[in-house]
Amino acid sequence: MNLPFILDIALGLIFTYLILSLLASEIQELIATLLQWRAVHLRKSIEILLAGGVSNSEEAKIIQLVNQIYNNPLVRNINQEAKGFLATLPRKATWAVGTFTRPLTAASIKTNKNETVFGDDKRSGPSYIPADIYATTLMETLQIPDFSQKLSESRLEKFKTERLAEIQNILFSLEGQVQGDDKFTSFLSKIYQEFAEMQADFEQILWNYNQKKASLNTSISRMAESIDRYIDTFQTEVPESEDSTKALRKLKFLRQDMFASEERAITLGGLQPNVGEIVQLMKKGSAVYNEFEAAIKDKDSQTYQNFQQLTGVLPQSITENLTVLAHRTQARVKSTESEINVLRQEMENTFNSSMERASGVYKRNAKGVAILIGITIAVAANADAFHMISRLSTDSALRDTIVNNAGQIVVRNQENLKYVDIGTLRSQTEEALSDISLPIGWTEVNVRQQIGIVPSRNAGLMSFLRFARAIPGWIISGIAIAMGAPFWFDLISKITNVRNTGKKP
Repeated sequence: MNLPFILDIALGLIFTYLILSLLASEIQELIATLLQWRAVHLRKSIEILLAGGVSNSEEAKIIQLVNQIYNNPLVRNINQEAKGFLATLPRKATWAVGTFTRPLTAASIKTNKNETVFGDDKRSGPSYIPADIYATTLMETLQIPDFSQKLSESRLEKFKTERLAEIQNILFSLEGQVQGDDKFTSFLSKIYQEFAEMQADFEQILWNYNQKKASLNTSISRMAESIDRYIDTFQTEVPESEDSTKALRKLKFLRQDMFASEERAITLGGLQPNVGEIVQLMKKGSAVYNEFEAAIKDKDSQTYQNFQQLTGVLPQSITENLTVLAHRTQARVKSTESEINVLRQEMENTFNSSMERASGVYKRNAKGVAILIGITIAVAANADAFHMISRLSTDSALRDTIVNNAGQIVVRNQENLKYVDIGTLRSQTEEALSDISLPIGWTEVNVRQQIGIVPSRNAGLMSFLRFARAIPGWIISGIAIAMGAPFWFDLISKITNVRNTGKKP
């Protein structure tokens, strides 16, 4: 037995498995589409990510949180659907099949009788969600930017009140010290009027910040400018005295101490909550939680209702995960303003890592299904590996026909061996099958060659035992079919190249 003979047998066997693998791929893709395996697996993977493990992934709070993520317009827009009766007909057929099969894998706890695995009244979901959209959607669902803004507004109002009180105390102290001195009468009247104007400036600055018309840095800068104008007026109008000099010195010290720079004022005043405080905000009973609750004076406001609703249904696993991400964020950055952006990046990185693991799980599950489909096809097509080898080794005409057709397919795809199109490959193999009678199938000729007899209803135990010899061959063929068409085409290309290195006859 020489090498070309062995290579010809291998080519015949591989070509047969290539054809059957194409059929298996079609069946598996059809099942995956009908049952929406990818979309369902993605949804389950997100639930497990947010729950911190499989055991808690079906909690009602987790399901409700993921439903809110899937209801976000950013995620809804990913899952584009066709319009029109004919265009939506295949999708409706998919939904009909999923209606019977998906309840078996859906979460056992539902918050709404109309809820499906994809959320309220949704029959489909995206098969892929970009990491940046996931992170942005999760932050919007947890309302992290809004709550951070509200907490910052509360702290800025407190900061404003404290600074004005300090300036007012300086004026009260000076007024008590110069009481009875007529030269300070008009000055005190004017300086209190200037103080009222500065107070109005502060209120306007705070309103602009609350309306998101100005950033925190801009607001602090404008407060500093307002104090500068007040100090200039004070210094210009104040009568000369030791008490007035001390008061002016205190005003300048206050200005320098708290408003030397915007970042210094924000840091010393704790105006921009860090990500650690934002996480604590979501924990009932924490200091930040109590601070936020006390800061919202209107308990009937939408913000307060959203806050109560979110903290009431937020799973503990979410706050634990966010705490870990907060520690990572604080270790990476020093600027408080960039912490939210870095937290978003950490969410993206965590999502990508989780999806890589989820992709591995999906591939393993798909491989298991592929093996089951492969064995089913092997039995249905009577693709006995040992019988195929026997036929190819004894039938030179069959062997030559298969080898020639396999070689033609390789030549046609010579330029794109690494990126061969499965659809093109399928049409080429179907064309080749018109010239080949493969050593598979339940035809009378093939079965006689396989077991030596044609089975009949009265064949009895002997016929069954002879067919039992084909079981190992079916199993081997099933595993081979599960390897996939790209694998067998790549192998066919390599063996064809090895076979053709010698001189052509």
